[in-house]
Amino acid sequence: MRAPLRFSRLTGDYMVTYYGHVDAVFRALADPTRRSLLDELFREDGQTLRALEERFSITRFGVMKHLKQLEEAGLVVTKRRGREKLHFLNPVPIRLVHDRWVSKYAEPWAAALSGLKTKLEAPLEKVFEIYIRTTPERLWRAITDGDIRSKYQFGMNIDSDWTPGSRYEMRQSKHAGFPALLGEGTNLTVDPPRRLVQSMVALWSDDVKNEGTSRITWEIEPIGDSCRLTVTHDQLREGANEELYGGWPMILSGLKTWLETGELLTTPGSLLYG
Repeated sequence: MRAPLRFSRLTGDYMVTYYGHVDAVFRALADPTRRSLLDELFREDGQTLRALEERFSITRFGVMKHLKQLEEAGLVVTKRRGREKLHFLNPVPIRLVHDRWVSKYAEPWAAALSGLKTKLEAPLEKVFEIYIRTTPERLWRAITDGDIRSKYQFGMNIDSDWTPGSRYEMRQSKHAGFPALLGEGTNLTVDPPRRLVQSMVALWSDDVKNEGTSRITWEIEPIGDSCRLTVTHDQLREGANEELYGGWPMILSGLKTWLETGELLTTPGSLLYG
């Protein structure tokens, strides 16, 4: 039996863990060109610098400068594909701003109505990034421990022996209206506490059952007293159902809140499924 996690005195103060990053997000969003760049990535994710600069009347250097500020705010994440550098919209910081500033003034269901991302025509790959004040070991355990996972992933437990090639299952036992088995797949790469690659078949509704197999990659990078967690959900079919990837901002925000404060985060997803 594993010993319970000990919460070190990291911080329970939102002023420490959120304000600095929230300020960077607001500064990045204050410029209309940067907002337009996000709109372009919202329209078509995973674009190159060349593709983006063709849509603006400013210089290539100007576009690069704006993208750099969006990256520094965490609103854009880049990935290398051969010689190309692709830019992805990361909605997680917007989710954190919502959780800190909007949800305290409005009903939680407002987030469900506004929607951080609506359906895109060809979401072949989605990238989400978040910084969490914790150690790689604690973060890895929070991802792979079924009881902990249920605290931030809508009450969903995950069970596996976490060896390469092993099977895992996701289950929800609290609500009779949901099937017992919500998802399953294979652990393709297991490299604790740095990298976990999984295939996934979603089973929680008839719509997602028809989507087939996709892939989820968790990458943990220690940075000072924190970790950068990047989740890449790819191998999605063209026009894939948003149910497959739309919940990641809420899941990652809940993970950050639980690891940093020991508290559960209320989101539309947790109210509906948790």
